[in-house]
Amino acid sequence: MNIIKNRKIFYMISLAVIAAGLIMFFVNGLNYGIDFTGGTMIQLDIGKFVSVEEAREIMDDYDDNASIIHVGTNQEELIIRSSLDLSNEETTAIVRSFVENHGMDSNNFQTQKFGPFMGKEIRDRAVFSILIAAALMLGYISFRFQFKFGVAAIVALVHDILVTLAIYSILRLPVNSSFIAAMLTIVGYSINDTIVIFDRIREQIKISQRDTLETIVNGSVKLSLRRTINTTLTTILAVGVLYILGVEDIKVLALPLLLGMLSGTYSSIFIASPIWYTLKKGRI
Repeated sequence: MNIIKNRKIFYMISLAVIAAGLIMFFVNGLNYGIDFTGGTMIQLDIGKFVSVEEAREIMDDYDDNASIIHVGTNQEELIIRSSLDLSNEETTAIVRSFVENHGMDSNNFQTQKFGPFMGKEIRDRAVFSILIAAALMLGYISFRFQFKFGVAAIVALVHDILVTLAIYSILRLPVNSSFIAAMLTIVGYSINDTIVIFDRIREQIKISQRDTLETIVNGSVKLSLRRTINTTLTTILAVGVLYILGVEDIKVLALPLLLGMLSGTYSSIFIASPIWYTLKKGRI
């Protein structure tokens, strides 16, 4: 495949996904979790294992987007997080339902309400961390390679973040502190494959001085393709198992990691190298 020749197609695919996400964002906004919106937490010591599905049958009458996880040695406790400001009457009714349906002691529960301030602090620090990381990466890549390589790598990095946010916006997936942790991980993971391909391009420029820049970029991507795919598949298998078999708190971390890894592999191959080629040639 001639990646450079077809680069406009790859640009359009990415732009279409990002544009769809932006439209959904302006229409509905992101589906912020309790960490960002504030809300209500209910911790129940039921005394026996109750599946998430059974707990949702009760919670769906009050908040069908509530997060429900197991805690405790024998998973006999449930923590329910709702982004809604549930009234005392509603929390009492929820506890009563668990007492009546699952035989829970009516005194074995705790409730707590959260404000959105902590969520805002987490978000601001995450954005600041990403900006600092991007600036340091730009400086390092510019020093080791050249400035245009650094710019192309940062563009690919921003692409991965925007694509992941777009998918979350389109599918209305909950954005919480685990999502922020995953995004920070993606920043480090995504840049890895991009640097490997750039290093190959730099080597090929020295070795194949008579070849055109287009041939060098296409050849370098092909030489790096097997390594990139094998690395991505290995990581995706590990994270995929966590998503399939993990508890809900693990799943909310694994899902953005999966999306970010796929986007990162795509951008390293189809976005970063063509962007560098465009910058190098000075034309689209």
